[in-house]
Amino acid sequence: MDNRSKIISAAEKLFDTHGFMATGMDRLTAAADMSSRTLYKHAGSKAALMAAVLAAREQRFMEYASVDSVDALFAALHDWLETEGSRGCLFLRALGETGGDVPEIAAVVAAHKERFGERVRAIVAQDLGHDDANLADQILVLFEGATATAVYRGSDAVVVARRAAGALMGLARS
Repeated sequence: MDNRSKIISAAEKLFDTHGFMATGMDRLTAAADMSSRTLYKHAGSKAALMAAVLAAREQRFMEYASVDSVDALFAALHDWLETEGSRGCLFLRALGETGGDVPEIAAVVAAHKERFGERVRAIVAQDLGHDDANLADQILVLFEGATATAVYRGSDAVVVARRAAGALMGLARS
């Protein structure tokens, strides 16, 4: 693993567990097992590092979300939470911690949420056989809500959202 990948991997674990603001550069250098000079050389600023972490996270997450049905989307979320943990959406947590005032982070979050919304619209259209923007928005809200609710209810929140999404899809088909 190259230095940049090592830094991003260590930073993702720390940011996800402790938060962006609470994770200092000393903690990052210790977790990545390198000097602060090497860390800054490969990662740049802390905001640039967080943006890189979010970009790497998006790539992994979108692979999970490469499915062809709404039911499979919620199954993928369940698997993701079982693997990654139920701490809520790292993108929204980073945005919330920075108040939207860090341009690098705000831009990455906005772009991710747009791409994910497009992915959900495509999945709904494929599953349903035609576009339905309103239904896609409802599925997206259920997905995001399940992710947030899983923080205190665990992955069972996804089971409930999956049933609700199934009911909505059933109504749309009838």
